[in-house]
Amino acid sequence: MRRAVSSPDRRTARGGLYLGLVFVLGLAAMLLALLAGPNAGADRADAKPAPSPTGSKADFKRAQFANPTTINNRWLPLKPGTQRVYEGTAIPEGETKRSARRVVSTTTDVGKVIAGVRTLVVVEKDFTAGQLGEAEIAFFAQDNAGNVWLLGEYPEEFEDGKFADAPAWIAGQKGARAGVAMPANPRPGGPDYSQGFAPPSGADFNDRARVHKTGQRTCTPVKCYKNVLVTEEFEPGAPGAFQLKYYAPGVGNVRVGWRGPNEEEKEKLELTSLKRLSPQAMAKVRKEALALDKRAYKRSGEVYGKTQPAKPL
Repeated sequence: MRRAVSSPDRRTARGGLYLGLVFVLGLAAMLLALLAGPNAGADRADAKPAPSPTGSKADFKRAQFANPTTINNRWLPLKPGTQRVYEGTAIPEGETKRSARRVVSTTTDVGKVIAGVRTLVVVEKDFTAGQLGEAEIAFFAQDNAGNVWLLGEYPEEFEDGKFADAPAWIAGQKGARAGVAMPANPRPGGPDYSQGFAPPSGADFNDRARVHKTGQRTCTPVKCYKNVLVTEEFEPGAPGAFQLKYYAPGVGNVRVGWRGPNEEEKEKLELTSLKRLSPQAMAKVRKEALALDKRAYKRSGEVYGKTQPAKPL
């Protein structure tokens, strides 16, 4: 709701070389190694591979996607036709007082191919003080290991009821990369992971997350939940500011909170409605998702232009 094999160095002495030459070559190699510093030999067979951009074991380039739109991750299940409503308060940017906030998140039956992977489209609407602040489509896919990936977002931002901006990012376009929305097996003490990346020259998206707590209990107007997973999301360039998300097993996100002395928005949300949409309501959301996708080609053409249009699954 917020709003990351080296070849071994083999050398053989050929017959006929004088011992003195061998010594000189060996000495030269030692001097070169000293000058190169502690990273010399990084191309050796025993060197560790570079870490994944996500910071975890999940690697998008190596991930396999047999049924990417079937998202049944225990902590982030996304079933088409499911609608979640969250209500609470937050401090809008540039203000000092809290305002009412309401977020409506709907998993559609619309798909879109991004970076060669068919994704599932989620429509999200964010209202502040009763006024629409953002309407967004986000693109998710689950790999064979159970990791849920975020491959991009197209948000339409509004100010005083009027369209203001659409800072979209799409994996594989303009330097953007897919990130992990939820690991298959999130564990305390594990590394933080990228939730996606878009360079500052584009959408400037660089959210990361890590497990904060496990085994928690929390109550919402919908239900009380136990064995809750809590993650904290943050931006590397904004220390001391964290958004907390509470995930109930088999349900998904049920609460949003915050921590840190530098957190400005201080958003607090709780799940107030969880339901399956009727065929009529689903058709309306599907139409909305396709309309947002169509507008993206005009409002974010440089990022969106090389993608295939979204369509019902």
